[in-house]
Amino acid sequence: MAHLLSTSCSMKVSPSEKLSSKCWNIGSTKYPMSFTQQTSKSAFKSLVHQRNNTQKLTVVRATTVPLNQETKAESGTSSFENNGNTSGRKRVMVIGGDGYCGWATALHLSKKNYDVCIVDNLVRRLFDHQLGLDSLTPIASIQNRIRRWQDLTGKTIDLHVGDICDFEFLAETFKSFEPDTVVHFGEQRSAPYSMIDRSRAVYTQQNNVIGTINVLFAIKEFSEECHLVKLGTMGEYGTPNIDIEEGFITITHNGRTDTLPYPKQASSFYHLSKVHDSHNIAFTCKAWGIRATDLNQGVVYGVMTEETAMHEELCNRFDYDAVFGTALNRFCVQAAVGHPLTVYGKGGQTRGYLDIRDTVQCVELAIANPAKLGEFRVFNQFTEQYSVRDLAALVTKAGEKLGLNVETISVPNPRVEAEEHYYNAKHTKLAELGLKPHLLSDSLLDSVLNFAVQYKDRVDTKQIMPSVSWKKIGVKPQTLRA
Repeated sequence: MAHLLSTSCSMKVSPSEKLSSKCWNIGSTKYPMSFTQQTSKSAFKSLVHQRNNTQKLTVVRATTVPLNQETKAESGTSSFENNGNTSGRKRVMVIGGDGYCGWATALHLSKKNYDVCIVDNLVRRLFDHQLGLDSLTPIASIQNRIRRWQDLTGKTIDLHVGDICDFEFLAETFKSFEPDTVVHFGEQRSAPYSMIDRSRAVYTQQNNVIGTINVLFAIKEFSEECHLVKLGTMGEYGTPNIDIEEGFITITHNGRTDTLPYPKQASSFYHLSKVHDSHNIAFTCKAWGIRATDLNQGVVYGVMTEETAMHEELCNRFDYDAVFGTALNRFCVQAAVGHPLTVYGKGGQTRGYLDIRDTVQCVELAIANPAKLGEFRVFNQFTEQYSVRDLAALVTKAGEKLGLNVETISVPNPRVEAEEHYYNAKHTKLAELGLKPHLLSDSLLDSVLNFAVQYKDRVDTKQIMPSVSWKKIGVKPQTLRA
């Protein structure tokens, strides 16, 4: 049976270049297509100009017609029809669906019988090329990923490749897919990346803040009852010397009491962009009646979910470098290749952590239990708290069981942050909705370490040590060491 898959591709080409067909291929199969071109005015242009100022950013809208197998819905079934949706299934747009959290979430929701659409400009892959980085795991193209998922499950995932900072692209995508829920992962997610130089600091804020504002306007204009599930960060709160509440705090001052947004103490241009997002979302919920859930996520670790483990072409990315890698994943790779674990400063920096399997579970719970119209709610999304020293000790112990000689060194902290501090963050709301966490265990650490050992030949040890300094960031564009 024929199924119409709209694929909007944003690509950078010079006037003399022919458009590459791979943007609208699904796997190795070519499909009939029609397309139009238009110049994008998006913030993405300010990033790609660093590679070739003479090239022009073009948005290509292509239509492909692959074969599809119909599937029955259960978990994703909705009791109401929305925006002309007659399938009975909730339609979820996953912005940033090619990324670390987004890809795992898109597959999980598809398996749960939601109609899923991925929207992504694929810029995360460009960052790797620009900085000379690579995932520990080989990752297939997004087209091959989606094709493999359909081959294995019979389920299709719509794909729109383009920049949400281009409102025309986003508007057409909203009108085409008509989402009931938007899961927004589509932001530059690295604090170190935002601190490389001025241009990347500006790009991070422009991409993240304008992209989110565009999503808010798209919901208001095209899908007023759509629920926004936005990925925030626990880093918005900083490390205050009081307990961190879930989004709001009740205070009494001079005899008067009020419940106010919890104070924000962001520690990078990336974290500041998330703070701006939260304020903009809260404002539009109040002003326009938008419904939104802000998921302030802790540090994610792991690589496998039930869905990404089904085939090597579904494998998720695994970053271990000092720009995009997260602490536990980095330590496991360092142990696997015999590099000392790099603890920044005193190592007392404490944060909330969670398994990537819990990321997808939390998003599903937020979708299944939506906010009310006009409600802005905040969930702190993590399951356990650890200091960097704690993580190093756990990896050392697990590595020794596998016969690895694991050492730890203290390196000068490239960040501006407290290295010893109080930290106690509340995280009860998702548990109340039914979150069943995968806590960090010896078996899980063994699994991640074995995974790192399996792919250790792909490790570039020159990417392990930090090379981005919070204090030395400057105006001149930086090229990280090769």
